[in-house]
Amino acid sequence: MGHGHHHPHDHGHDHTHDNPAENGPLPAALDAGVPDSELSPSQLSRRSMLRRAGLLGAGLAGAGVLGGATTAAADSSGSPLGDRSKSNGFLWLAGDHHIHTQYSDDGKYRVIDQVRQGTAHGLDWMVITDHGSQTHARIGVDKVNPDIQEAREKFKDQLVFQGLEWNIPGAEHATVFVHPGRNEVEVLKKFENDYDGSLHPSSDNGVNEALAISGLQFLADQVRRRKVDDAVMLANHPARNGIDSPHEIRGWRDATSSDHPIAIGMEGAPGHQAAGLPKPKGGGQARGFYGNNPNANSFPAYPADSYRTWGGFDWMTSTVGGLWDSLLAEGKPWWITANSDSHRVYAEPSVYGPDDNFSVNGRHSDPVYGNDGLNLTEGDYWPGHYSRTHVGADRFSYAAVMDGMRAGRIWVDHGALISGLDVRIKGSSRWTTLGGALHTKRGDNVELTIDIALANGANWAQFVPKLARVDIIQGDVTGPVRDKDTFTAPTAKVVKSFEVNKSTGTVRLTYKLGRVSTPLYVRLRGTDGNRSAVGVHGAAVDPFGPAIDVVGDADPWKDLWFYSNPIWVLPS
Repeated sequence: MGHGHHHPHDHGHDHTHDNPAENGPLPAALDAGVPDSELSPSQLSRRSMLRRAGLLGAGLAGAGVLGGATTAAADSSGSPLGDRSKSNGFLWLAGDHHIHTQYSDDGKYRVIDQVRQGTAHGLDWMVITDHGSQTHARIGVDKVNPDIQEAREKFKDQLVFQGLEWNIPGAEHATVFVHPGRNEVEVLKKFENDYDGSLHPSSDNGVNEALAISGLQFLADQVRRRKVDDAVMLANHPARNGIDSPHEIRGWRDATSSDHPIAIGMEGAPGHQAAGLPKPKGGGQARGFYGNNPNANSFPAYPADSYRTWGGFDWMTSTVGGLWDSLLAEGKPWWITANSDSHRVYAEPSVYGPDDNFSVNGRHSDPVYGNDGLNLTEGDYWPGHYSRTHVGADRFSYAAVMDGMRAGRIWVDHGALISGLDVRIKGSSRWTTLGGALHTKRGDNVELTIDIALANGANWAQFVPKLARVDIIQGDVTGPVRDKDTFTAPTAKVVKSFEVNKSTGTVRLTYKLGRVSTPLYVRLRGTDGNRSAVGVHGAAVDPFGPAIDVVGDADPWKDLWFYSNPIWVLPS
């Protein structure tokens, strides 16, 4: 897969196409040519789950971007969005880009533990993202790599990326990860040592913001020089402390080439979802650990409610007409994800092993069984247990997952609310899907088609969730903002809601946008309908949006949502 720009020759080139997962066949569980009798128990379990979801065999699997071949045409004009349509179908691979291990000062589990659990919970790709810190920069990047290599070898049907959680200078955290290869440790180690905010603290906002931009440009240069095949940054829990200002987010987005950006999006929903479980069955904390208040470093214009989650999602994402819509209205890509941020898992009984000394060893001792019973105060789930990020990839490979993420072919869900999603906008005999830009003639009729595979099996809380409503959110593309700290989009609103009257199988929804003469975008969300409230900007904008999560009483399994990334329509 090309990167969209020229790569000069460099003898340090870091191709890893000898990796079996990069060029090999589909994982056995996804390959219909492999009979059930030849699968291992874990592979058979994975295939059974896909069948229940309607993602293998009949149903949506033969209908388009969920698996089968399609016919698509698109016009790649000079739009900053480019052409993200494909002429064939996509594999929708579930994953998690925010996972901690014993190489984080507040982590616990081995790499192999997290990968085993992610595989058991239906994931296809994972990113190990231990915290940037003095100790991690000195020891952890090197020491975790053999463990990641071991996991890649033992779980050949799993794509395991190495990354880290970057302390963005002057701001929050971010996932940074690279394409596997012989230089992955070297590049990540230099990035952390030279650009991590914990290693280069400053009270000067200008210095911090410049260092963050330089870090992203460093990663872009490593890709340009082919030290690594690719690198990606995603902002984590962006509204948790109010310190990711709108102009900083725009700065990260625009720091590198629009043809191949490094900063591509943010967590639409944070991890730590179990933290909202009320006492006595849980810790009775804030869902996502979003229990903070403004501080001296916070962006002063953010309202108090922005420090809470809404239906488990970050305020920047959940607010119709809010910051995410403001970014999309500029006509530039900025995608959302969801993940576990798994450190210490709810109701899991292990403790650190003997002779634990993180500061000396750069890792915690391997966990062992604890005698104190189940810990109900922890706030995390295993990867894939509750949150999933689904990426449309054109093959099973590291590069294809990164390409799919950069293209915005992403939808996210909580609690396995739905099993599959196929979204297309059609016009002028063309169509495109999530993250795409449909180029049409001014005044052409445009139609949105949504195919949803409902939850046909129990989730990990042992109930079958039911999708109650799907909302279509639409906004105008108004171009770059004059004030980089803008975080509202006045034209964005819910334009159509569908009540879902089925509990199994698939649902097809259509919405006619009519004759489109000005640029716009649409995005989707869906809910189990258990908790709703009038949105931040009033009922005319969002009559039944997610409700703010109550600190101490926000059971995540009783409030499930899915969100999709947008599709643009660009008439000319």
